[in-house]
Amino acid sequence: MLQLHDTIILTFGLLIAIVLLASIAIRLHIPYAILLVIGGVIMGFIPALPNVTLEPDLVLLLFLPPLIFSSAWRTSWRNFRCELRSILLLAIGLVLATMVVVAMAAHTLIPGLSWPTAFVLGAVVSPTDVVAAESIMQRLGLMRRVATIIGGESLVNDATALVVYRFAVAAVISGTFSLWQAGLQFVLVSVGGIAVGLLIAWPVSRIHYYIEDAPSEITITLLASYAAYLLAESLDLSGVLATVAAGLYLSRQSATFFSSSTRLQAYSFWNVLVFLFNGFIFLLIGLELYTIVQSIPNTSLLTLIGYAAIVSLVVIVVRIAWASATNSILGFLYRRSLTRYQPPGPRATQVIGWAGMRGGVSLATALAIPLTIASGAPFPDRDLVIFLTFGVILSTLVLQGLTLGPLISRLGLAPDPGVARETREALHEATIAALARLDELTEQGQIPENYAHHLHAYYERKLDIIDQHTEAEDREALRKGLRDHKRLHHELRQVERARLIALRNKGEIDDEIFHRIERELDLEEQRLVEL
Repeated sequence: MLQLHDTIILTFGLLIAIVLLASIAIRLHIPYAILLVIGGVIMGFIPALPNVTLEPDLVLLLFLPPLIFSSAWRTSWRNFRCELRSILLLAIGLVLATMVVVAMAAHTLIPGLSWPTAFVLGAVVSPTDVVAAESIMQRLGLMRRVATIIGGESLVNDATALVVYRFAVAAVISGTFSLWQAGLQFVLVSVGGIAVGLLIAWPVSRIHYYIEDAPSEITITLLASYAAYLLAESLDLSGVLATVAAGLYLSRQSATFFSSSTRLQAYSFWNVLVFLFNGFIFLLIGLELYTIVQSIPNTSLLTLIGYAAIVSLVVIVVRIAWASATNSILGFLYRRSLTRYQPPGPRATQVIGWAGMRGGVSLATALAIPLTIASGAPFPDRDLVIFLTFGVILSTLVLQGLTLGPLISRLGLAPDPGVARETREALHEATIAALARLDELTEQGQIPENYAHHLHAYYERKLDIIDQHTEAEDREALRKGLRDHKRLHHELRQVERARLIALRNKGEIDDEIFHRIERELDLEEQRLVEL
């Protein structure tokens, strides 16, 4: 057991490692999750570092709710609903298929691995991780449908995997399992989890209307993620789906109860929190890896690596086969007019099939496996399951994470032109609405004429820039049209900033005034960047 002083030093060291590895990953243009997981392995085998033993019951509670809540918050409900068929086939059907096939392969090829433990392993490695895929897709501008399917799958498959994981663990602990009871409880815990999430989210959204303090509001959203998860789990329902439901609902409502200041601060807060939590997950398992390897009896490291390679290969092949088969079936139904849903094309399906990186959820789930069963005996092959899980994560992150970008480029999947069109239309409609209201206020005499003329000219210029482009042009064309406008504004902001620094350094203005004006300049510049 680490002392408080050692824990603080270890935490500080991990934070430094996270920052350094992420910075290197950015320079190498690869997802930071890949270097974090490799760094975790290396750190785990450094003799000078302490052996870390995590409390299994705290892993899921500490890391999962905020990570899942944040993913749900960023998810488009409209796109999620449109792609629901593909998402559910991956998030439910593929999870179950992966669990079964992995269990069969592991039980057959790994001596002494029981069926219940093999199913626990299958459940643990079945959900995908969207962190590495998202970072690549954002950089390459992958089409929106593919991004929606991969992102939506990662939300729902966490819930599916954790539900079947719970039943698999219960089978190991108690020694009994009923398929029909598991199926019935799967439906109950899923529907009940969604209901609990909405039950938490609705009053939280009401509370936000009465609070006008950004730190308090951000804290409430963080607490909401934990509250939804805890309440659902205490009722033996799906805490993951509860957190997803709460995140989706509050995200939709946040446009009305968040101020602009709160929204900007919340965005930054959640980015940092998700980054740190993912970093800690990958590095902490690395620190524990050496102890895990040493605790597996009568098995060489080379043999363990071979087992991990086999399980990883099974996971990859099952996903590719499932994505191809389900897309073919959906395409057949669409061509026969048996469904209105048109599945993604073959090239998009290849990307979906290859974007199967495992990550934080699998790590947290593996570490949360109980230490003992009902009789008090150790959980059979717990350390082996954790090692194999880490092997799957390492191999899929490195192999698929490093090759997903080149695959997307080779397939030539262009960015979705609908994004540029919707962006242009939204900016156009918002600007027209502002001009109409400005005219109303001017006619009513509520705005001085010279100020009204200035605002009107500003919005007219903005509208001209937006309407320069035809619908055939994509988002990149719109950005090129705004480039000169942004460059000029950036130059003027830099002049303002330099003058402010000079005034502060001369002592003519104090730091509080400097930072207040500096923040306004930052907000204006950020608004131009995001256009």
